[in-house]
Amino acid sequence: WAVGLGESWSRMPGDDIADIADDALKYETYEQYLDSQISPMDLYYLEDQDLARQLVELGYRGSGETLKREEFDARKKAAEEAKASKLRNAPKKLASADKDLSHFPFLHNLAEREDLVRNGKLTSIIFVRDKNSKGQEVSGYIDYAHRLKTENFEPYFERRKKLMPKPSDLSYYNWETQHSTSNSTPNFQVIADNEAGLLFKNKRDRKVINVDPKSLPGDNSRRIEIKTHEYLQVVIYDHVTRRKT
Repeated sequence: WAVGLGESWSRMPGDDIADIADDALKYETYEQYLDSQISPMDLYYLEDQDLARQLVELGYRGSGETLKREEFDARKKAAEEAKASKLRNAPKKLASADKDLSHFPFLHNLAEREDLVRNGKLTSIIFVRDKNSKGQEVSGYIDYAHRLKTENFEPYFERRKKLMPKPSDLSYYNWETQHSTSNSTPNFQVIADNEAGLLFKNKRDRKVINVDPKSLPGDNSRRIEIKTHEYLQVVIYDHVTRRKT
């Protein structure tokens, strides 16, 4: 039986070390990896699967290069981490992709900015004034990047939901109830107690954005009023961020 065993294992494929390492990634467990190198002939002669596994682990095969359990586990872990990293870094489909927004100027403008804002190359503050579901006029300043990160925007681009200011946004005001709130976000600090009125400081480059329509918006910033039937008033403040060095 020794001759038969030797002949059986000497014909096993995978003599190249790299091939053996790659093979390890195909199997869920170390035992499955060992079993893949045991032939029916081996089991016929040995009559013991555990013994066959031990012989594989000890290197009784053509190349003598069998991964030890620790090596198998390490390669398995590294492969799983690489796979997870690849999934994390895979380009995500934009929420505005494949949406026809040609008749909706506000959503069209948001779609144009989505990729740049998601990638951190641009920050945009959206001023919206419109009537809420109760018919009350509300207005507010929205940090587009923060909303993109915390909400699914597909329903907005599909027009199943309407983007409206919330009390949790940078600034919110209900003209009927006179309820007002202001909140800093990961991207902007709200500066409310100032003679110049409401200001927003970009936390990345420390530049201040002035939203007073009678004033210039500030360095690396521009003010764009969107003419649209979708809202009573929409203004977008774009700020190209430059990290301080």
